[in-house]
Amino acid sequence: MRCWQVKRPGAAPVIARAEVPEPGPGAVRLRVAAVGLNFADLLMLAGHYQTRPPLPFVPGMECAGVVEASGPGSGGPRPGTRVLAVVGHGALAERLCLPAARLTAIPDRMDFAEAAGFAIAHGTAHLALTRKARLGPGETLLVTGAAGGVGLTAVEIGKRLGARVIASARGADRLAEARAAGADVLIDSDAPDLTGRLRAEGGLDVVFDTVGGPAFDAALRACRPEGRLLAIGFASGAVPQFRPTSCWSGTSRWRASGMAAIWTTPPMPWRQAWPRCCAGGPRAACAPGRPLCCPSRRCPKL
Repeated sequence: MRCWQVKRPGAAPVIARAEVPEPGPGAVRLRVAAVGLNFADLLMLAGHYQTRPPLPFVPGMECAGVVEASGPGSGGPRPGTRVLAVVGHGALAERLCLPAARLTAIPDRMDFAEAAGFAIAHGTAHLALTRKARLGPGETLLVTGAAGGVGLTAVEIGKRLGARVIASARGADRLAEARAAGADVLIDSDAPDLTGRLRAEGGLDVVFDTVGGPAFDAALRACRPEGRLLAIGFASGAVPQFRPTSCWSGTSRWRASGMAAIWTTPPMPWRQAWPRCCAGGPRAACAPGRPLCCPSRRCPKL
């Protein structure tokens, strides 16, 4: 079979040949139909992600496909079942083996491309806003980087939870995407005095920050008493620097936790969000204008 392979940090993946894997006890073999790519994949390719697979490795954290074979005692989805999976790495291959417990059957109305880009974005946003921040109706939520996949999803889920959503993104086109996902207030991230703008909107109960850097600092200063700040990512390249003294006044609460375990460690709490995330309506991360699939002329097919 063919797969994409990374041989050294920072190097472009290359197509390589590998043996078709055989599923061991408790595992299944998946024929991959689509792969979701995230900002974390880029960090892993560069060698900057918190998880660093031994070289060489096959990238790709999530995928969708069809169960092709089952190992002894797998007890998982039967061959022929359409599933999605979060695998950590290894998805950019024609086939891969993984524990059956990591597979989730996908509904008939969800195609492979949507399923492959669904779990990490929607699982992260839903669990962060409900399990960590406990966002409630009537509260004000700020989403930074609101035009990205995870950001758009957080906007959509925030609205479903009854929050007033402020979206921050760069430029009118990106802000229009956030508006289409349900944002109530739009703020250009390049505008001066972001803290002042946020305070003028009444302050923040919850911050969903995917950007880091100055946006993180500005949002922290705009939090209301008992505000909660979720550090999701650092797309700006600047990792958030949190100072405990910023909470001495009792104006905010910091929420930090490793999200990786929610995908691969039983009982994998992201599955608690699965029925609610699937319930009705199009996915914000798959909205028109943000296609999930790259034309084959730009990206060689496996």
